Amino acid sequence: MEMEEISIEKEWNKDDNKGACKRLLETRSEAEENVYEEASADVAPIANGTPTEGRARRYPSGCLFLSILCLILLVVVIILSMKLVTGSKVCPERQETPADPAIRPSSPSCSYEQCQAQYPSSQRRNFGCRQCASGWLSYGRSCFYLSTFRLSWDESQRNCTASGGSLAVIGSQTTQNFLTKEGDLKYWIGLRQKGDRWAWVNHSAVQQSYWSKDETSGDCGILDSTGPQDKNWIKASCQAYTYFICQLQF
Repeated sequence: MEMEEISIEKEWNKDDNKGACKRLLETRSEAEENVYEEASADVAPIANGTPTEGRARRYPSGCLFLSILCLILLVVVIILSMKLVTGSKVCPERQETPADPAIRPSSPSCSYEQCQAQYPSSQRRNFGCRQCASGWLSYGRSCFYLSTFRLSWDESQRNCTASGGSLAVIGSQTTQNFLTKEGDLKYWIGLRQKGDRWAWVNHSAVQQSYWSKDETSGDCGILDSTGPQDKNWIKASCQAYTYFICQLQF
């Protein structure tokens, strides 16, 4: 009997051990399943397309910097556009339009809007709203530069050409009077003798001359602004050094 009881007890112990092992395996499997489910839940948003939002959160400073840079560039473009439209322009004083359209009055500085408002479109086409560089004088449809240093005639012409113009061509009494009034020295003008005739640097013939009564010699022309307005051209050697007048036409 005792042997049978011991055998039965051993079988029960074996059965208990098997049940415990089975329960342990089941518990372990459940734990692994829970861990897998949690991991899947964490990875799921990535599969649903949310990594872009995560990247955007990681780089807020970069987006802010680019936004500020774009805003600054926009402000600069607006300021430059306003300066281009409202910058200082050359606009003639309001007065009667001269009968000769080639004659233009002296032009003070004014804004583009003032010139647009002051003159109808037909007169704006005649006068124009132009701007001369600093140090240049505006007259009619040209800018004039009276030099403060001396060069030969050829050097003076090259200097004017480098600025986009030439030595001054005087085609009217009003231009002659204007340059005489503005200057106080002797200036080369774009007048030179070729053979037995005088011609301007633009190859046009001299229509009206203002030669001085004083006898001088040379192949290049000088405007002596210290003389009378209608008699102040003098001849001089083209190699002589004196001041000069450049002209830049619109």
